[in-house]
Amino acid sequence: MGTLFDLSGEVAVVTGSSRGIGKAIAHRLAEHGAAVVISSRKPEACAAAAAEINAALGREAAVVCPANISSKDDLQRLADFALARFGKVDILVCNAASNPYFGPMSGITDAQFEKILRNNILSNHWLCQMLGPQMVARGHGSVILISSIGGFRGSPVIGAYNVSKAADMQLARNLAVEWGPAGVRVNCICPGLIKTDMARALWENPEILKAATEGACLRRIGLPDEIAGMAVFLASPAGAFATGQSFILDGGATIS
Repeated sequence: MGTLFDLSGEVAVVTGSSRGIGKAIAHRLAEHGAAVVISSRKPEACAAAAAEINAALGREAAVVCPANISSKDDLQRLADFALARFGKVDILVCNAASNPYFGPMSGITDAQFEKILRNNILSNHWLCQMLGPQMVARGHGSVILISSIGGFRGSPVIGAYNVSKAADMQLARNLAVEWGPAGVRVNCICPGLIKTDMARALWENPEILKAATEGACLRRIGLPDEIAGMAVFLASPAGAFATGQSFILDGGATIS
């Protein structure tokens, strides 16, 4: 049964992996045997995350290639680096995203909306274009897009972000149909409220945290590792029959 989650010999690229959910995913993929490329915008943060993972595992499991997801050239450099270093990429985790606007859709500027769409969906499309074909050619690969439960909901304040996260789910479905015959799987993970720096304002204040979690079945905030476990499942032989799906991990918030 141990081989179900064995990622030995696999190579993973994880965007936004210097902290939070992305770092947890990179750490757990490496822990299960994968070589991992750590990538985010800041080189120092990437280096620190890779050093932490390597120290914990006692081997050089993580290497660094900083990239800004808003730049197609940066992402091409990331893809080229991974392929030159390892000769292949088996696992692509598109985790990095942004949300520069909080308010009604009627107030969002074109620049803000374009940034959300560029960083949260177009960047994922680019990386899939860059790394998907070599997976298809080899008949092996797993792409994981980190979406959000916001993609299932309307919102008066993060509507544009939710639009982008709904688009991620459709991108996964489309690519699952295209690449499935070659044995390449594409899925989304849709987290609820997770204890990350991005959500710090929601969990540092006990009253706000209680209001944000009291409607969920588990009555608590999630942890980055609880998202990482699903990523390991989807990347490994254990998830070999899953494709085109959006897996909700929200403590029961969307069903209660």
